Amino acid sequence: MPKHIQGVLALLIVTVVWGTTFPAMKDLSEHFSAVWIAFLRFALAGVLLAPFLLRASKADGVAGGVLGLMLFAAFMFQVEALGQMSASRNAFITGLNVLIVPLLGVAAGRMPENRIIIAVLLSMAGLFVMCWDGGGWSTGDTLALAGALCFGVYVKLMETLTRRADNMMALTAVQIIAVAVCAALWIAMTEPQAIDRTGVEERIRGNFYNLLYLGVFATAAIISLQTWGQRHASANEAAIVYAFEPACAAIAAYFWLAEMMTMRSVVGGLLLIAGMIVSQWRPAVRTAHS
Repeated sequence: MPKHIQGVLALLIVTVVWGTTFPAMKDLSEHFSAVWIAFLRFALAGVLLAPFLLRASKADGVAGGVLGLMLFAAFMFQVEALGQMSASRNAFITGLNVLIVPLLGVAAGRMPENRIIIAVLLSMAGLFVMCWDGGGWSTGDTLALAGALCFGVYVKLMETLTRRADNMMALTAVQIIAVAVCAALWIAMTEPQAIDRTGVEERIRGNFYNLLYLGVFATAAIISLQTWGQRHASANEAAIVYAFEPACAAIAAYFWLAEMMTMRSVVGGLLLIAGMIVSQWRPAVRTAHS
């Protein structure tokens, strides 16, 4: 099987697993703040991947640090939003990250193609339908949208930096440890009194399996797979695959949290997914024959 196809399949697996992280983090948000979830999840993954740091070059260290900072920002917005909205709605809004790259081009003065205009209209329609169903735009929606922006930039950086990496696993280890370090510094600055609380240990024991799943499987293993997959697949292909994350999250939320989606939520979600796919759709160019 060609490396290109393997890369796309790897990203598909990543997307399915990402969908399951929304209800898992929703559970954890009832016991931990967003920064504590980030620290515990990425610290566990960082311990597992720490041996790969021995192979890291200076370039891998810088690239991994940049990716880690962007991923930390995206994660913080996402988890903070989860505490104020349903897991499925959070996933749908987060999925708008596939529109970020073309919209950044508009901000730089480049007019979008017709397909981008159609995609934006579909996505805005989907957001309107979902917000109307949920009683209007909320702070949680704004936080989720900020997370989508950060994650869109992160995905674009991944496309560039993974192709320049000297060692893929070293790059992955650095970015995961960078997230854990950022979270630890945030806790030290904003919640210093929480570091010595015995209650943290009790909550960790009470949520051990959620943390184990998120840290070992959904972070250490899946981010490693994502890094490898984006090296062999284009950003557009990755965005199309990631567009199906909201559907995976909604299914996971149904089985994990028993969250029900109304017809308006379903229609809004379908419009969002349609906008995401259209934003990346490029019709085949016919070759002219003499």
